[in-house]
Amino acid sequence: MIDAIQLVTTTDKQQDAENIASSIVEQRLAACVQVIGPITSCYRWQGNIRRETEWQCLVKTTARAYERVERAIRELHSYEEPEIFAVPITACSQGYLEWLINEVDVSQD
Repeated sequence: MIDAIQLVTTTDKQQDAENIASSIVEQRLAACVQVIGPITSCYRWQGNIRRETEWQCLVKTTARAYERVERAIRELHSYEEPEIFAVPITACSQGYLEWLINEVDVSQD
């Protein structure tokens, strides 16, 4: 099983997304974070349907680092309950996988 995952979160401000990306990479919790946006999200929150402009962060990290990445995002995030979920990477080029794994500091686990 490949230890690599792609974690996803969204923010309502581009600067917040960029701050999350920089912080996670600087802490070596992820090898790469891509900030995508603006995007439009349609969702139900507290009984109401809402549409919001957001920025999405795609975090390339390891399953072992998930809990630390989630904590870091929650510390920086402005949402009451931020979207944070991980998708396993089931296949990956060997060179990219080695780079990703080497960039995430597993000594903190």
